[in-house]
Amino acid sequence: MHKPFFTNAKAKECGIPRHALDHFVRKKIIRRLSPGIYVPVEYEPKVEFQWESLALVAATIPKGVICLISALCYYDLTDQIMREVWIAVPHGSYPPKRPRTRIIKMRNLALGRIKIKMGEYNVKIFNRERCVIDAFRYLSIEIALKALQKYLRSKKHKPQLGKLTDYAKILHVDLTTYILAYTT
Repeated sequence: MHKPFFTNAKAKECGIPRHALDHFVRKKIIRRLSPGIYVPVEYEPKVEFQWESLALVAATIPKGVICLISALCYYDLTDQIMREVWIAVPHGSYPPKRPRTRIIKMRNLALGRIKIKMGEYNVKIFNRERCVIDAFRYLSIEIALKALQKYLRSKKHKPQLGKLTDYAKILHVDLTTYILAYTT
């Protein structure tokens, strides 16, 4: 698949030295998105504007999974504004630095991970159920309760309580009282 961005390593494979990349940036032939990530200046993303930075960051972190506030915003499960991109990476990894990106080290990245297409980008994101559970694990109780409430009241996507409670058990989160409060 053709990627709209390239890395220092890919440029080196093509015989382009690092100093040439700096020269191309100064001449406005390419643009540096973040350390070691470049895109041609004339590149126009084919993704909705609101998801452009999210898709690009997620695509440039191969082991990364869109999570927490970013995923909740994508699924419309929060009223929060996505001021930075939230990406989960494997617990023992050393993730690359990206501007306006919050990296969260997590275990069990396979649970609830799905692949979606955002424009020309193929990215990984946690499903709706995993997002709700992770909100209780990593975010404030207010944000988590709002996410659960929106999840349970969604008319667009039918809540899957079995999957939600299975994930809660696997990730050691007790949602019983909250689910009872919102469903009775």
